[in-house]
Amino acid sequence: MGAGVVRRAKSAVVEKGVVGLDPLKLRVVFVTHLHSDHTVGFPDLWLTPWVLGRRFPLEVYGPTGLSAMTRHLMEAYRVDFEVRTKDRKVYGGRTVAQAHQVNAHEIKAGVVYRDANITVTAFRTNHGMPSFGYRFDTPDRSIVISGDTTPTHATIDACHGCDVLIHEVLTREWLAKRPDFVRYAGDHHTTTTQLVDLANKARPRLLILYHGSISLRPNVDSERSSPTTVLREMSAYSGQVVVGRDLDVY
Repeated sequence: MGAGVVRRAKSAVVEKGVVGLDPLKLRVVFVTHLHSDHTVGFPDLWLTPWVLGRRFPLEVYGPTGLSAMTRHLMEAYRVDFEVRTKDRKVYGGRTVAQAHQVNAHEIKAGVVYRDANITVTAFRTNHGMPSFGYRFDTPDRSIVISGDTTPTHATIDACHGCDVLIHEVLTREWLAKRPDFVRYAGDHHTTTTQLVDLANKARPRLLILYHGSISLRPNVDSERSSPTTVLREMSAYSGQVVVGRDLDVY
C-alpha cells in the first residue's frame, strides 16, 4: 500500500491489459508490515475506488497494529463519509451501505485467506516490527513475496521450489555508501550475499529482486544501485534472476 498504488494499478490495466487490477475490482489486500513507506497509500487504495464507485468494503489482512491504524483512518475521514453519502443521495447517485468500510484482519502465521481461485499463507519475517511474508497458491502457479526482512528459514520453507520468489535485497555497493545504515540493515534487511545463499536453498523457478535502494533510473538516482550492479552481485546464484520493474508481467 505504498504511494501511488491506485494509479499504478490503473496503469497495469491501461498499459498491460491486466484487467483484474482495475481499481474498482480491488477487494482484498495483504500487508507485510506497517512502516510508512508501505502504508501511505492505504487511504488511496481504500477510498479512491469507493469514490469512483466500488460496491463492496475493502478487506485488509496484516500484522498486529493494522486494526488500530484502520480505526484511526476511519475517524480521520468520518466527515468525508458523511458528506459524500449525503450528497450521493441528494443528487441521485448510487451508494451502497458500508461500501466505504475497510475491514481489518490481524493475522497469525498460517493460511489467512482462501477462495475458489487462491490460497494465501502468511509466514513470519524479521523486520524489527510485526511483519509477514506471503505465499499465494493458484491452480497453475505459486508465488512468494518476502516483504522487508532479514533472511529467514520461514521464507525458504514457504518457497521450497515455488514458481516465483519476490525478495527484497540491498547491494554491498549501496551499503558501502551508507555506513550509517549498515547496522540497521544487518538487523532488518537482506544483502545480495545473504540472498544468494537463501535462494540456492529455496530454489524458486524465478527470483525477482526489489527494494528502494535499487535504481531503475540510474541517470537520476545515482546514489542507488543499478540493476546491473545488483545482478553482478547475485552472480553466484545459479538460478534465473531478474530485477523487478513496475508493471512487469512474468
